[in-house]
Amino acid sequence: MKYTRLTRQQQEELHQEFINFLATQSITAEEWQKLKAEKPEVAEEELDVFSDLIWEGVLSNVAYLENISAQHMHLFYCAEKEMKLISVKVMNPDIDLMTKVGFNWFKKNWQSDFVEYLTASKAYTKDKNQDKFGLIRQGAVITKGDLYQWFEKVIG
Repeated sequence: MKYTRLTRQQQEELHQEFINFLATQSITAEEWQKLKAEKPEVAEEELDVFSDLIWEGVLSNVAYLENISAQHMHLFYCAEKEMKLISVKVMNPDIDLMTKVGFNWFKKNWQSDFVEYLTASKAYTKDKNQDKFGLIRQGAVITKGDLYQWFEKVIG
């Protein structure tokens, strides 16, 4: 398995896509029930293949990722040949960017001496989607990139 298996909730939300996937494998609903009962390891493999297909599709379309913690923001833009990073560090230990109060403080004080910025870029390895997935495993979430684009304008 290249990525991770979808959660039960994700599988339920993608129920119709899974039915279509099984159809491409020439597996009917009745055959699927029989497979789960008689050959659970084969059914598990089908779920793994389906999960990887979904992840590939999602990751291929990811343009922005964000990983925000109490004192840091790591904002990623997934360009064609490289990944670009805008890193924000808040050096005020009383501020937690994950709270509304902390983020409001940041919006007012983003130019203060208590905020440090760093930009970087890195070429992808041979598997761009695996690079993106690695960031997601470390806590990044897929976004529309509003924060990254705003910072790119003000510090770029």
